[in-house]
Parts: sequence; C-alpha cells; structure tokens
Amino acid sequence: MQALWMVLAAFLFAGMAVCVKLASASFSSFELVFFRGLVSLAFMAVVLRVRRTPWRTPVPLMHLTRSIIGATSLGAWFYAIAHLPVATAMTLNYMSGVWIAAFIVGGSLLYGGQEKQGALLATVLMGFAGVVMTLHPTIEKDQLFAGVVGLLSGISAALAYMQVTALGKVGEPEARTVFYFSLGTIAVGAISLPLGEHTDWTQLRWQEAAWIIPIGVLASLGQLAMTRAYRKGSTLVVASMQYSGIVFAALFGALLMDEEIEPLGWAGMAVIVASGLIATYLRTRALPDTPAEAH
Repeated sequence: MQALWMVLAAFLFAGMAVCVKLASASFSSFELVFFRGLVSLAFMAVVLRVRRTPWRTPVPLMHLTRSIIGATSLGAWFYAIAHLPVATAMTLNYMSGVWIAAFIVGGSLLYGGQEKQGALLATVLMGFAGVVMTLHPTIEKDQLFAGVVGLLSGISAALAYMQVTALGKVGEPEARTVFYFSLGTIAVGAISLPLGEHTDWTQLRWQEAAWIIPIGVLASLGQLAMTRAYRKGSTLVVASMQYSGIVFAALFGALLMDEEIEPLGWAGMAVIVASGLIATYLRTRALPDTPAEAH
C-alpha cells in the first residue's frame, strides 16, 4: 500500500514539473523556488489547522536538517533544469534512488548488517536503467558545472528522503514535516533571489502569474504522499517506485505538449513499471519473515 503513495507522489510531482516548465517562461528558477515554498507554506498551514496538528515539534533540529538538505536539492534541480537539457537534469535528479541504495548498502557494511537486499537493490538499478532509456540524457562540455549541480541535486534528494524516513520513525506527522520543509524552501529561495533575474510584475499577465499556485499546491500534495510512503514503507521499494514519475512526465509531455516518445522511451517506461512491480512483489513475499522496520 505504501508503494502506491509513492506512485501518487510521482504523479503529483510530474504535474508540478509541467507547471514549472510553463511558468519558467515568466519566472527565474530562484523565483519559482521561493514562490513554490510560499504557496506551499500557506497550503500546509491550512492542512495543519484542519487536522488539528500542532505546529510545534519536539525535534526541531531534525526538521532543520531535512529542510536545508531538501531545499538545497530543489534549488540545485531547478538550476540544472535551467542550464541543462530537461532530460539530463531529470536523470541526474532521479539518481537519488541509486544514491539511497548506495547509502543503505554502505551503512549495512559499516555497521555489520546482515540483511539480504540484493534483489531489491537490483530493482532500483533496473528502474534507473529504465530512466536512462526513457530520457537518453546528453551533456556538452560547457555544461559540466550544471551537470555537477544536477548530480548534487540527486545526492541531496537521497539524503532528504532518508531524513524523512528518520522523522517518520520518531513519530512526526507528515503535515508537520512538509510544513517545515516549506519554510526551508522559502528561506533558500529568498537567499538565492539576488542571484537570478527578477520578474517585472507590471508586465506580467495574471494568467502567467497564476502558475505559481498549482506549483505550490501540487508540490505540497506530492510531499505529503511521498512523506507517507517513506515514513511507513520499505525505503528501497519506495525508491524504486519513485521512478514512475518519469513515466508520468513523459506521458504528460506527449499528451499536453505534443512531445514524441521514441520506441526506446516506451521500452524504458516498461522497464520502470516492471522494476516497481518486481520490487513490490519481493517486499510482499519477504513480509512474513522480515520485520516491518527493515529497509
């Protein structure tokens, strides 16, 4: 069931990416990060009130760490989108699943863990192979710095997702986790604003400005679903299901923007779907003999 929350999150994030692409004609990447956080903060404040969830937290430092890492990842991803082919930026960001697998294996070896997860690790790598097949990224010599920034977005995203898992283990509600992440996004966006171009609001039509609202709302809903998935699901299974976002993004591009999907792209999406189904099956089969906390 938790894997389905990640699929829903991927769907919502893909919708957000479409809105970001449309809004990027009017706003800089740094402005989008800032306004995304602002709308998300207002939305999550309402969610906290409706759910009667206190905004005070017993683990403020954990939220601070998660917010800094997550907002850094978001800013790096938006920068990569602006300076790299979208397919390359998406691929580098979606390497987060591979980095999660690497961190888990490294931690297991470091602390002498004996849990056998080879099959699940293989599904994560299989899913990433599907991502590369779908997007077939390219990079030029003059884009190396942006490539490094894109790589950083994937690494920091992996660390942020693992921090979300840690927050779930100490009992933090999803809404409060997303609320504090929104605060961090606003802070990073505000610090970064002087580095980019500024939109002249007097020359902006309301139809163009309105895109920041669905960006923030879809981001909030996606964060809620993703936080629920990482909080209660197997980390490797959720990381594998995360790649479904590429499938949704490709389909949105084909349906809404007349982008063509090549045969290799269709094959890559099939590989992504297969990797998610296999990961879910392996986890379900292991449940009777594996503690729920195992990742």
